[in-house]
Amino acid sequence: MRCCSVHAYVVMPNHVHVLLTPEIELPKIMHSLKRHTARFANQILGATGQSFWQAESYDHLVRTPEEFKNIKQYIEWNPVSAGLAASPDEFPYVWCEEGR
Repeated sequence: MRCCSVHAYVVMPNHVHVLLTPEIELPKIMHSLKRHTARFANQILGATGQSFWQAESYDHLVRTPEEFKNIKQYIEWNPVSAGLAASPDEFPYVWCEEGR
């Protein structure tokens, strides 16, 4: 069983954006995502027993196809806006599905 359909994401130095369509309850998705990525990140950093993610997350219900398109474009271009790349293609931690 799939938990969600991912449409776009970007991993920035101090935050993450993900555009997804949940197929189960969103809190379950976020708990699993944060648990697995925190374990991996802490292994890389050599940290144990420390919190990696802040407790909060911000979710937003996308109501229209236009809003979906705008959010997807925002995610894709976030590294460019932050001065981390000249184009989304130059940033290794961004992905957007084609179309939609």
